[in-house]
Amino acid sequence: MAKEIDASDYVIAPDPGAERLTRAVDGVDQNGAVSRISVVEERPLTIFLNAQEIVTAMTIGDYPEYLALGFLRNQGMLLADDEITRVDYDDDLETVVVRTARETSYEDKLKKKTRTSGCAVGTVFGDMMEGLEGVRLPQVQVRTSWLYDLAAKINRTPSLYLEAGAIHGTVLCHENRPLVYMEDVGRHNAVDKIAGWMLSEGAAADDKILYTTGRLTSEMVIKTAMMGIPVLASRSGFTAWGVEIAREVGLTLIGRMRGQRFVCLSGEDRLLRDADPATIAVEDKKHRRKSSRV
Repeated sequence: MAKEIDASDYVIAPDPGAERLTRAVDGVDQNGAVSRISVVEERPLTIFLNAQEIVTAMTIGDYPEYLALGFLRNQGMLLADDEITRVDYDDDLETVVVRTARETSYEDKLKKKTRTSGCAVGTVFGDMMEGLEGVRLPQVQVRTSWLYDLAAKINRTPSLYLEAGAIHGTVLCHENRPLVYMEDVGRHNAVDKIAGWMLSEGAAADDKILYTTGRLTSEMVIKTAMMGIPVLASRSGFTAWGVEIAREVGLTLIGRMRGQRFVCLSGEDRLLRDADPATIAVEDKKHRRKSSRV
């Protein structure tokens, strides 16, 4: 059996044992026996930009500052040249206030909402395609050996995804090394946390791979493109609009990554097939069983 990956290999790794993220609940299984399982907590987080309330998101509650920054950046409410003066989180009020040197007002943008296919009822403010005009991602080569390495490492990392299910994970990677692993009840929240970390750290995007356990929808593709990340990979499948947008912006899009298998629907010419799929281990049953809960 392959050993678990040490959390110290990451810049930020999941912490499935952290307090407040899960709760033990007693239930009854198919045989009538009492069964105690871990279930993921949900709590509201209200995000303000300066004096304006923007949204209340349901989240597991970790890394609220990163979630707020990433959400605002991915919605186009924080501009690339904005000076962020403060980020204040109040645990009792469950609010984050992001303050900028620039005065902001997004009344008109907030009136126009698009419900997305994201878990926990994702919402995008304004035009989903706004800001994509002229976006053309760097055309980077992707080694298939990196993809197999990443899937194996991420799948063996202790996480809420493996512990309790009902959650999505998103991982920022460089070549075959996973760097920052974020989880949340909605895949859009997990991506926003990654975006917030990148914004805070000034991390480069043009040499990164974004890995997600969730579906490759239009929302996921748009957010990845807006973050400037040229490669998006997933265990799950695709939507047609997600594929169409990926092809328009030059995003390498890879899905259905399970063991030896994957499918590339955008950017096939950028794949360097340097690994023989026959040499890759079949995904273990434990991971298949856990992943079915999501």
